[in-house]
Amino acid sequence: MRIKLKLIVLFVFVSVFNANCQSNKVVTETKIESKKKKKKRKKYKLPNIDLTHWKVTTPAGDGKKPQEVAPPEIFDYATNASLKPYMYNDSTKGALVFYAYPSSATTANTKYSRSELREQMVSGENNVNWTFEQGGYMKGKLAIDDISKDSDGKYHRTIIMQIHGRLTNEQRDLIGEKDNNAPPILKIYWDKGKIRVKTKVLKNLDATEEEMLHEDAWDDDEGFNFEQEVGFKKFTLEVKVSDGKMVVILNENEYKVYENIHMKKWGIFENYFKAGNYLQTRDEGAFAKVRYYDLEVSH
Repeated sequence: MRIKLKLIVLFVFVSVFNANCQSNKVVTETKIESKKKKKKRKKYKLPNIDLTHWKVTTPAGDGKKPQEVAPPEIFDYATNASLKPYMYNDSTKGALVFYAYPSSATTANTKYSRSELREQMVSGENNVNWTFEQGGYMKGKLAIDDISKDSDGKYHRTIIMQIHGRLTNEQRDLIGEKDNNAPPILKIYWDKGKIRVKTKVLKNLDATEEEMLHEDAWDDDEGFNFEQEVGFKKFTLEVKVSDGKMVVILNENEYKVYENIHMKKWGIFENYFKAGNYLQTRDEGAFAKVRYYDLEVSH
């Protein structure tokens, strides 16, 4: 009788133990599945970029003029069949990718093609821009995704940010130009893994206001390279503009300040920001992909 009782007790104990183990196993498996689902959800990320005040130019087009897409059409870039090859989401990295390659479809006064955003202070409108006196600020978090090499095995270079000058309609008519193009006061390059900055200098400091409106009144400066090598890593760039002054900041710890007579004289022009991928080569087979994680502008 005692043996039978002990066997019954042992059987109950084993049954309870197995039930607890099974319960713990279910809870553990549920937790594991829950974690897996959370990880999967985390993998899909979108860039932190509001396109309300940007239009994009891409190498696509009719072979002569490049493709331009402005708001509201640009909001559908993820489903726009003609735009998707040049501007698309990398949802695993949470970035907006700009792809460019040499194309016959280029903008005026250049032989290079681009997939690049152009600021529009009034959504869908090019004729409202800003001056240095009004000021401006642009900040981007970005990385080079991939870029081709030349015949010497050196990486090609691309422009990733700009401030472009613009003539008002009155200035355009005054000097007899066909369009409103003015020189870019700022070009920021990814150049062999480093960030290089170029700006403009006025050739004749005694030039009249009308003379300063001509593109050939301005020349390129010698350029400036930041010390830090960014390579293919993520980095931040900031551009701060005020009356007679322009500051470029890399990763919040390296600064290049332009505060001189040339910046003061530049106040004659209107301006707009640009950001993206402006590939600086026509080599056959060349290409570049630039990832933008964040992009913000204020005035």
